[in-house]
Amino acid sequence: MTDSGAERHSRPEDPSQGDRSGDVTHEAVLARAFVRLADTLASDFDIVDFLQGLSADSVEILRAEAAGVMLADPRGGLRLIASSDERMRLLELFELQGAQGPCLDAFASGRPVQATAADSRARWPVFAPRASGAGFQVMCAVPLRVRADVIGALNLFRGSDEPFTRAEIEIAQAMAEMAAIGLIQERALRERNLLTEQLQAALNSRVVIEQAKGMLAEYLTMTVDDAFKVLRSYAREHNRKLSEIASDVAGRKISSAALGRPPGQQP
Repeated sequence: MTDSGAERHSRPEDPSQGDRSGDVTHEAVLARAFVRLADTLASDFDIVDFLQGLSADSVEILRAEAAGVMLADPRGGLRLIASSDERMRLLELFELQGAQGPCLDAFASGRPVQATAADSRARWPVFAPRASGAGFQVMCAVPLRVRADVIGALNLFRGSDEPFTRAEIEIAQAMAEMAAIGLIQERALRERNLLTEQLQAALNSRVVIEQAKGMLAEYLTMTVDDAFKVLRSYAREHNRKLSEIASDVAGRKISSAALGRPPGQQP
């Protein structure tokens, strides 16, 4: 890509419109896209809808014909999450199946990747002919990353043979990184909420266990420590959670007498 190409794209098609009106319109669209990418803290956040929006914004802002997003699964493999249209979805699925293509390379390297139909055949001999057959002449992908943490990639395809400019790739990378920050932030919030819920559940269970220990100690005339050992022994013998047994004892679903019997002895 050359600087002259970037200058050609930034020049308005109608000189009578002036540079300013075209720039403001593009900037307004771009600003709205970044606002959407930053909005991941809503209670009804939907990751598929969020990335579907990233695909649609990429098509509009970067003059791509189609776009799609892949995210890494827990095992490190990529999974298709969103595509701007069905043709793109099928092509990206083929990219994953063939294990070659721009999205995979951008994800693996953590750097933007671009190739035309001509030079992509040597790079991706299986994928490139399929992409050309689908009508795409320029293939580009940028990683979804936060510093060194790469969580996916954004694919951008064009039907013309005009490569993406350096400025367009920089905008694509900024959008991808904003999306990655949002996703990691949302994941951290979800994990923190889960941890809080787990902690509260543990505290609730502990209250029930203490209650059951007290009941057993009083009924069976033993120390609280021995009552706890009885609870644990009964839970292991019946392959159940300690908190469940304690809850049943506190709720009088299991009698203290039943827990006081030697293991294996029937009531």
